[in-house]
Amino acid sequence: MTLRDKFSDEEWNKLLEVPLLAGFVVTAADPGGLIGAFQENAAIANSLKTSADAGGDGTLEYAIAEAYKTSEGRRVARDGVRSVLKGKRRNEASQAAVNRLAEIVKMVEGVEPNRAAILRNFIIKTATETAEAATEGGLFGFGGEQVSDAERKSIEELKAALGLAAL
Repeated sequence: MTLRDKFSDEEWNKLLEVPLLAGFVVTAADPGGLIGAFQENAAIANSLKTSADAGGDGTLEYAIAEAYKTSEGRRVARDGVRSVLKGKRRNEASQAAVNRLAEIVKMVEGVEPNRAAILRNFIIKTATETAEAATEGGLFGFGGEQVSDAERKSIEELKAALGLAAL
């Protein structure tokens, strides 16, 4: 039985939302311009790739990364995230993303309890790398700060929702 087979289709589809939701929580906290959005999206992809490479075959991150290599996997992830965020204002959407991530971690605890802590760490890693990807508050990439107060706060709120101690 593969890791994928341990989850129902509905559960698996929710797992595919994880990287996008983790990045969204931070991006919504302090939206930047076009270049910042591009950098933050690239950070989400890079976090998934590096986590999958580090964990190797048999990890959730690897399985999610493999699914993202297909147009169907990417479509399922995008559609799932859209359904979570649709019709919500930025702050409401951010909270909905945090709630969905907490729900997904709880789901994993029920199916594969030994993988839940790794998933929590992956979520925080993705959010942190997204926050660090673009300078906030500068002009044309100059000035500003690497991680804004709003981004730091969103990561702390995400940690609390996932049951992780604040650093």
